[in-house]
Amino acid sequence: MDAIEMNKKAVCTLQEWDPFEIGVGSYDAEAADVIADLQMIDHPSELAKSIQKIYEHSFEQWIPIEKCVEVSYKLIALKYEMKSII
Repeated sequence: MDAIEMNKKAVCTLQEWDPFEIGVGSYDAEAADVIADLQMIDHPSELAKSIQKIYEHSFEQWIPIEKCVEVSYKLIALKYEMKSII
């Protein structure tokens, strides 16, 4: 898997996550910000904090860190798959 394919899968993962239940396709800007952070972050809890901050900033609603950790593990797994680590 290359970086472009990983990014597409990561966007799909974030769209399916739908933390505020407002529908797929409602998180394009947030997904782009999370993908940018995913390029630099390798630890799920660190990525989860970033996800929480990004979504809270956009929607002025708080997401429990546990929910952010769940999706961050999926995203980190995609990243490791791209790098052929797993």
